[in-house]
Amino acid sequence: MASRKSTGKRIAPENGSEQKASGAGNKSAQKRAAEQREDAGEQHTAHDTSRFLQGGRIAPKRIDGSETAADLIDGTFLAYNGARLREACQLFTQKMLEPDVTIGMTLTGALTPAGLGMAALIPLVESGFVDWIISTGANLYHDVHFGLGLSMHRGNPAASDTVLREEGIVRIYDIFFDYDVLLSTDAFFRKIVQGPEFQRAMSSAEFHALCGKYIREREKALGLGNKSLLGVAYECGVPVYTSSPGDSSIGMNVAALSLAGNKCVIDPNADVNETASIVLGAKRGGGKSAVFICGGGSPKNFALQTEPQIQEVLGIDEKGHDYFLQITDARPDTGGLSGATPAEAVSWGKIDPDRLPDAVVCYLDNTVALPLLTAYAHARHKPRKLKRLLDKREKNMKLLRDEFAKANGAPHESSETDAKLPMHR
Repeated sequence: MASRKSTGKRIAPENGSEQKASGAGNKSAQKRAAEQREDAGEQHTAHDTSRFLQGGRIAPKRIDGSETAADLIDGTFLAYNGARLREACQLFTQKMLEPDVTIGMTLTGALTPAGLGMAALIPLVESGFVDWIISTGANLYHDVHFGLGLSMHRGNPAASDTVLREEGIVRIYDIFFDYDVLLSTDAFFRKIVQGPEFQRAMSSAEFHALCGKYIREREKALGLGNKSLLGVAYECGVPVYTSSPGDSSIGMNVAALSLAGNKCVIDPNADVNETASIVLGAKRGGGKSAVFICGGGSPKNFALQTEPQIQEVLGIDEKGHDYFLQITDARPDTGGLSGATPAEAVSWGKIDPDRLPDAVVCYLDNTVALPLLTAYAHARHKPRKLKRLLDKREKNMKLLRDEFAKANGAPHESSETDAKLPMHR
């Protein structure tokens, strides 16, 4: 189209200088100026120099089916939670996967029953993209089904639960499995926990490593390959903790054996100190600490509380985790920890305030986000050398004990023996 000439006189701004249009400006004058530009065939004036418009333009390529998952995320996930997932993928691969970063991952929600242990978690561990894990006991319990050659099936969530119970079928929303899967898994745990190496108090990481050793042997005997996250974590030296040992069928079976005199005890004190020592060891070694939170719940807090444990409780100088990445469907406005933002975590000393820009929360179902992020990470980053933190437990704990002693001196002996302690001031 040929350029058009204005037929009217250009209206000058009242102050005599050209100004950008604004929702706070003179609406009548701005409207007339836009009409004059249109009549004159002039390009519209824009705030391209504004600091708020320095992000990339939204101009994606057409999707034609030739894209890789990583290309699709980089090129078309441009807004809303699609953009948050893109930011999460880029934060993970461009910063968190640097060699000097120690990555702790937390798992909540029924991820392993959905197959995400085999599809996503095992590849992340084997590639050195996850260095230590805190999980619900349920995720670890259901993970073991696959290592024992037991099956889970897709199902219809509208099925009658009364009929399912009568037919011996257990349901996790749209995942169905035989009730005997539970009984067989229980029997496996009760058998191995009676072994002599289990007859002591230990951290949940030690416990899960012992279990992982037996699971790998069972997988090899059945010719299954690597199906269990616990088995792979054991082989890769990745410590796996659970924030609530008794809150799963694994803990229930350990508790049942204690009634018969079994001496296996999962020590939560050891877990609190060992996880804190991992973070301190990463920082004192000249590196950084990152948390990758899938879901929320108790595992999220258990990972984040490592910094308050170091700073507030042990009195050791530290600043907080360096990178925060969470994928969740929990809202922040209900006051629950699952939805608490990284900015809120700063006030507790959990996150380094200087690193808050390196924090991303993506509000998305992990069954959607985790496979995409796993594919993206493997497409954009080469595998890292395994840190094998399981083998460094004693080294990290010695560091924690030494720094605790240095910060606190000799233990304080209280002379107060009255059950009614003085009022806190």
